[in-house]
Amino acid sequence: MNIPNALTILRIGLIPVLVVVFYVPFHNHLLVAAAIFAGAAVTDWFDGYLARRLGQTTAFGAFLDPVADKLMVSVALVLLVERHDTQLFTLAACVIIGREIVVSALREWMAELGERTSVAVSYVGKVKTAFQMVAITALLAIDPNTNEGWLLALSYVVLYVAAVLTLWSMFIYLKAAWGIIKERDNSF
Repeated sequence: MNIPNALTILRIGLIPVLVVVFYVPFHNHLLVAAAIFAGAAVTDWFDGYLARRLGQTTAFGAFLDPVADKLMVSVALVLLVERHDTQLFTLAACVIIGREIVVSALREWMAELGERTSVAVSYVGKVKTAFQMVAITALLAIDPNTNEGWLLALSYVVLYVAAVLTLWSMFIYLKAAWGIIKERDNSF
């Protein structure tokens, strides 16, 4: 066990805390839920930085870190779909969660073929993640039934930009893998 892996495990442990805080109606519970999510987002960046900086990269961390990220984002989006009950919001959430499943499966399959590096994290994927984390944090903090219309609208725009970037990054990964897929299909 090292510090980066401990941060990743902490992030997973924060998921049920996020759910409870989101639903238990105490003063500023949505702000606390947003702070929990934001803290988890920061640990996502920080654990990767520390793993590289301290030379503490592990196979366990390489496996668990993306799982923790996808779990935290997916759970937060499911919570938000209930609260922000619109078709466009639900569509954006489905796009983001669906992309995570597709890219995870693609990376796993490419790793089996010995081509994991062909679907390494792209710049667009990193920008997508930043937009996603900002949007989800803001949306967790805002009760859609309050009078914060401009902030809510801005948060929706950031989430929709994240959804577009999500599709764009998925197509980048699929395009990178396409040549290998065609090559493997032609060899049979």
